[in-house]
Amino acid sequence: MKLPPGPAPRAVRCLVGGTALALVLSACTPQDDVVTLDFFQFKPEAVANFEAIIDRFEAENPGIRVVQNHVPDADTAIRTLLVKDKTPDVLTLNGNGRYGELAEACVFADLSDLPVVEQVRPAVSDIVSELGSCSADEVNAVPFSSNASGILYNKDLFAQYGVEVPTTWDELLAAARTFEDAGVPPFYTTLKDAWTVSPAFVNLGGALQPEDFFDRLRAEGSEVASGEVSFSKDYPEAMEKLTTLYGFGQDGAASRDYNAGNAAFGAGESAMYMQGSYAIPAIRASNPDANIGSFPYPATNSPEDSVVVSGVDVAVSVGRDTEHPAEAREFVEFLMSPEVVQQYAQEQSAFSPLATGADATDPALAGLAPYFEDNRIIGFIDHQLPASLPLPQYLQELALGGSVEDFLSVMDREWSKIAARTIPNEKD
Repeated sequence: MKLPPGPAPRAVRCLVGGTALALVLSACTPQDDVVTLDFFQFKPEAVANFEAIIDRFEAENPGIRVVQNHVPDADTAIRTLLVKDKTPDVLTLNGNGRYGELAEACVFADLSDLPVVEQVRPAVSDIVSELGSCSADEVNAVPFSSNASGILYNKDLFAQYGVEVPTTWDELLAAARTFEDAGVPPFYTTLKDAWTVSPAFVNLGGALQPEDFFDRLRAEGSEVASGEVSFSKDYPEAMEKLTTLYGFGQDGAASRDYNAGNAAFGAGESAMYMQGSYAIPAIRASNPDANIGSFPYPATNSPEDSVVVSGVDVAVSVGRDTEHPAEAREFVEFLMSPEVVQQYAQEQSAFSPLATGADATDPALAGLAPYFEDNRIIGFIDHQLPASLPLPQYLQELALGGSVEDFLSVMDREWSKIAARTIPNEKD
């Protein structure tokens, strides 16, 4: 393809996606005296946001060029690049268990001396550090954007039926019964997609489990049956409450997927929706006028015990063996500037992880924002589970009418089997 004279438009600067991934590093030839950074970006819905950020950075730093590489299957793509010893210079990754595995494998550089590290909310820093790192004193990722998992609700329906936002478990059940009696589905549930049950699991389980549950579970190794903690011992209340909430779902839940749920909730087909901040842009895409509110799961009858489950939706890392460490760190520092972080948070209905960041301005997040300000947040507990444990499928079976006792027994059995292969038993 013949291009007009002058700089190529960004859309054709570099091929991105599918079969082009293997060519990505060679397809973009740097100009003389210009350092080109390979920027691996995993969120499809944020490509345009990051292109705008890159444009600003390049305008301020003419000696650095940033090529955003996005592919549909980010997990597979990053592993393919690592196998080929082509770690990108700068990466965005979801702060989950897979990130933790890569951090512990020392794939990422130590960023502990970046000034912005001290500006991150302590509770958010803890969420990332608990996932894993190359060594105890390293910081291998800086949180760029935080999400929150709670209960979304239709403000118009709550006002129409005179329902107050629940702050206790009993109030949540009373609200659900009020809507059910009025012929309004209390919750829209999407059981065709197994993972959509996970938000209820992480919220109820995270709020009700004993302190240091997963640390103690790992210490038991494969001896869960005789240990002090286990899913069977410590999760019955959480799982009973999960099945109670799913009992308030609409008819036909087994054939509804996440996309259908976003559209249906946006159209006012249920009073509540067990999804987090990450679903808000998709809901608004189906109905820009959706009047959305949010509140944390009231797992108990003590409002002071309520917490918000939050994950680092976007974490920024630098490849440990990058040939351009100074330029990569310069780009990371630009990404982490308060104005960039805040603008991205507003555009993506997310939370700034910075302690000095502005409060969330999206009215849909108002019910969750105070918990960030008070550091009353906890991480996603499913990030503590081995990837080989098929939690979503087990949760799906439970929500479709399975037995709580059977679910907990399977969780203990699978944990023990995986631990026997992979987790050293500290008792030995």
